[in-house]
Amino acid sequence: MNRLLPWLEHLERRADAIRYRLRDRWDRRPVWIHAYRGYGTPVEVHVLARALRNRLPPPPRDNDTAWRNAWAMLRRFESDEVPGAAVRVSLQGRSVDVVADDEGYVRARLTLPEPLPGDRSWHEATLEPAGGGTPTTGRVLVPPPSARLGIISDLDDTVLQTGATRFRTMARRTLFGNARTRRPFDGVGVFYQALHNGPGGREANPLFYVSSSPWNLYDFLVDFLRHHGIPDGPLFLRDLGLSRTQVGAGRHETHKLAWIRRLLHTYPDLPFLLIGDSGQKDPEIYRDVVHGFPGRIRAVYIRDVSGAERDAAVQALAAEVHRQGVDLILAPTTEVMAAHAAQAGLVAPDAVDQVRAAVSGLD
Repeated sequence: MNRLLPWLEHLERRADAIRYRLRDRWDRRPVWIHAYRGYGTPVEVHVLARALRNRLPPPPRDNDTAWRNAWAMLRRFESDEVPGAAVRVSLQGRSVDVVADDEGYVRARLTLPEPLPGDRSWHEATLEPAGGGTPTTGRVLVPPPSARLGIISDLDDTVLQTGATRFRTMARRTLFGNARTRRPFDGVGVFYQALHNGPGGREANPLFYVSSSPWNLYDFLVDFLRHHGIPDGPLFLRDLGLSRTQVGAGRHETHKLAWIRRLLHTYPDLPFLLIGDSGQKDPEIYRDVVHGFPGRIRAVYIRDVSGAERDAAVQALAAEVHRQGVDLILAPTTEVMAAHAAQAGLVAPDAVDQVRAAVSGLD
């Protein structure tokens, strides 16, 4: 299969080039910039976006039918990206001109003339397509000086109930649900807010969500997190497409490990908490991070969504990680994570009671 991948990539690029030429000849819709949440430091920021011609589906409603949800989901994957789109990105007096890649993705790095103010976490960048298109505002997260911990979390089967280990369950939930009808795991919103607040209540610790979900689901995931009271943070998702080494968006491990390493290098003075689930390779990825960044990881929380055989393998990894001085907790519930976090001084002591109360309120 690997020997076929260069040819498949070549065919895909040729087909895309023909499609884009035909579309650009007849399609007069303006370029629209879909801004993603960026990240950075007071002196250097990374702005992420995608150049498209089609708009996103309308926001979800509580009474949307399953078929309306399916239509909206399919519309997300029918993306009319604009490769080669010229975009100007500006933030605090600094501007750079960038060009979208073959899939329409825009990535800009801005070195700022003056440090960003430290009195808030979020800053606004302006993204403007060439040719007089409508500007878009993108939010950029810069951890404030008060931050004492960074949190990196998976989404599927860690925050969002997906059933990623059961294909039919995952497909049904993804296709026929929406941001209002899909469910988080009990207590996640309260627990993540406690991590964001820190033990003193005012730390404003940053959260970063690294997921194998495709970028096409970005608006759905943002709406989901917001609707369920889960703190905002940049989302680092995957592209759907062919590459020379793998089909689709790249291996789960490669994508996730690359982003985690990038974040740890971006914030060298910030310790991190890693949160994932036992359904895929999160325990192995996080084990590698603990080994690769000694002294940087405060703890690892793994939501238990698997059977006894997988649990035994994760417990063996926990013992390996523990020898590096880091606790890896295989947690059946959010309350178990919160209890360890309180004991480790990552959240306020009353966070466990708050999580317990939130879970009880759902009964």
